[in-house]
Amino acid sequence: MRRPHPRLLAPAAVLLLATACGTEHANQAGGADSTGGAGAAVPAPRATVTDPPVDGVRITSVTLPTASPSPAASLGSVHADRLPGDSGISAAYQVGNDGDEAMTYTVFFAFTTDTGEVMGNKKVTVSGVAAGGSRNGTVDLGVLAPGASPVTRVKVQRVTKVPADEAPSETGACPASGLRLWADDGDAAMGLRVVGLHLENCGKRDYALDGYPRLSLLDENREPVDGIRIRHGGAAIASGTGFDDPPAPLTLKPGESARSGLVWRNTTLAGTAVNVPYVRVVAKPGARPVTVTPELDLGTTGQLGVGAWKRADG
Repeated sequence: MRRPHPRLLAPAAVLLLATACGTEHANQAGGADSTGGAGAAVPAPRATVTDPPVDGVRITSVTLPTASPSPAASLGSVHADRLPGDSGISAAYQVGNDGDEAMTYTVFFAFTTDTGEVMGNKKVTVSGVAAGGSRNGTVDLGVLAPGASPVTRVKVQRVTKVPADEAPSETGACPASGLRLWADDGDAAMGLRVVGLHLENCGKRDYALDGYPRLSLLDENREPVDGIRIRHGGAAIASGTGFDDPPAPLTLKPGESARSGLVWRNTTLAGTAVNVPYVRVVAKPGARPVTVTPELDLGTTGQLGVGAWKRADG
């Protein structure tokens, strides 16, 4: 007797199966059951992503809330209807360092719909990726608000990277220098930009300051940017920024903090606008440099104001 040949799946069915495989999530309404009975967990749609890396960072897969994927799903994009109690949307990523020194990466992810509408953003810092090495991780958007458009894609929106030994630190272990230095997210109004610089003595010795932070402006390749005048005092750019006081000596005891600020306008007139993604900051001569990423959009103004160090508590 002749055995029947196995039937081949149609291409659409193969694609549907490929995009449906992935990790299992608990069905919170009925409980998790990996045996497939009542209340069984349903595999979350998951797809491999083929977008090119951005500065060494790439999305390797996207997992959407527990649902049934659409037959129209394509590689790198999964369609799903959100269900009550789902566990949110996440993406696996890989950071690869092809340079010759350890780097710390800050990665901005965008969670979008099919039409490109951004439904959420996440920022992740990956510290100390060794030269020639890589690091894997997962970024999770969480559960969207009821009625929100479904997210079907996650992309790397922007990447900044600084030498690991110059990375800013707001939390975590105290650096060997005994000082934490970082920049905040800043404030913008009517073309005026103000970004705060923060310095904390997390060490065991007093730390003396008297003057202004020393700044080096760097381009996207962390090469010096020429033609920008760094002016002392926020009032050199605009009044009322809170960084107008002249320098005065101060000593930070362990646990105490100081602050300064970067002040600029993004006015663009004749000439080529200048953008400065990186600023290397030295708290005082001889201090360890720290590279922050305030993304200075200096327009054609050609100048940047910096405030003197003062106590964070006033």
